[in-house]
Amino acid sequence: MKIAIYPGSFDPITKGHLDILKNASEIFDKVIIAVAHNGEKKGFLTVEERVMLIKESIKGFENVEVDSFKGLTIEYAKKHGAEVLIRGLRAVSDFEYEMQLSQTNSALCPDIKTVFLTTKPKYNFISSSTIKEILNNGGDISKFVPECVFQYLTKKC
Repeated sequence: MKIAIYPGSFDPITKGHLDILKNASEIFDKVIIAVAHNGEKKGFLTVEERVMLIKESIKGFENVEVDSFKGLTIEYAKKHGAEVLIRGLRAVSDFEYEMQLSQTNSALCPDIKTVFLTTKPKYNFISSSTIKEILNNGGDISKFVPECVFQYLTKKC
């Protein structure tokens, strides 16, 4: 069984994330969305809220699980028997950072490969940061996030 880890902060999950996930779920037997605890960043949503919203957003994905973790992504992947890390690319500007991350992970564990997947062009500009900026300024985020995320964030804010 080919297991892939799709790590990230997902703060909040967007339709772009789901597009990457859909592609990954068609390629791999099992995909684990791994929500990272990042002590250096104050999250918009708690890790628990993110996990809950992701679970709600992925109903219908038979081979996808959601989890959270602390520490190095590569250690989490080894612990779960993953052979692949999924990284999403929206634009060329993402590539340099993602390539450095991939090379670092490869140096730590050469057996785990990184696969880059791109979003559909209509999602290229969507990021969690953009969603937060729009929301904080009273804008409509409904076309950028799953319906359950839109409803939750509308009530929260």
